[in-house]
Amino acid sequence: MRRFNNYHFNYFFAGNTNHQNILFLHGFLGNYQDFNSVISLLSKNYCCLAVDLPGHGKTQVTGDETCYNMSNTARGLIALLDDLEIEKCYLLGYSMGGRLALYLTLHFPERFEKVVLESASPGLKTEKERSRRLQADLELAQKLENSNLKEFLLDWYDRPLFESLKNSLEFDRLLESRTANNPKELAKSLRNMGTGNQPSLWKKLADNQVPLLLLVGECDDKFKKINTEMANLCPSASLNIVPNAGHNIHFENVEYFATIVREFYS
Repeated sequence: MRRFNNYHFNYFFAGNTNHQNILFLHGFLGNYQDFNSVISLLSKNYCCLAVDLPGHGKTQVTGDETCYNMSNTARGLIALLDDLEIEKCYLLGYSMGGRLALYLTLHFPERFEKVVLESASPGLKTEKERSRRLQADLELAQKLENSNLKEFLLDWYDRPLFESLKNSLEFDRLLESRTANNPKELAKSLRNMGTGNQPSLWKKLADNQVPLLLLVGECDDKFKKINTEMANLCPSASLNIVPNAGHNIHFENVEYFATIVREFYS
């Protein structure tokens, strides 16, 4: 665990430290272990760094709630890379972690060589959309704080977005891993890192020059539409629609996921 100002980041390394680093950023409700299966397939060729994001796992935040937002979290992660003497690395983010990864790419392009965005988005385009989503995020955060975490998780994964994930034989294992999180900390993350509070990144896509690989599952209609538009706006982006997967590709089709990530980074 490394400490910077308002952050005590929990993380782990796997792989050969003489190889290029990949920084892994998990999604909402996850933790640094979410990519273990992928890392086991990539660690022979890369040095893999997985981090618990604020509000998740064992990372501790000692400052106020603004430390959970996207801009401050991004600066905290850059400080972590500086302390670890990682000048430049590959980057991979899933869902919430993918939105954060895109923010990092656009604001610190000199730090990332190539970036994989799994089931990610640049946020919402209009103030009206963000205001409506923020209100929904705040209500959901309150529910998270006041309800049983297991019940909240069952409701969360009952969304159409996760239909294919729920059909996985390993879904119960994933659900159990989520219960290790602290509901009050998760609520802080949702209020501050949720899509409703995220700055829109749509207008910055056209200027991005860092190579992006956009990954979406073939069963994830919502994010196929979003990522198709992203690919059309960003000349440095390529889109790959992954078979036999929905929103959580690295869990539902891990071997295919690892193969295309390896090919992109090589």
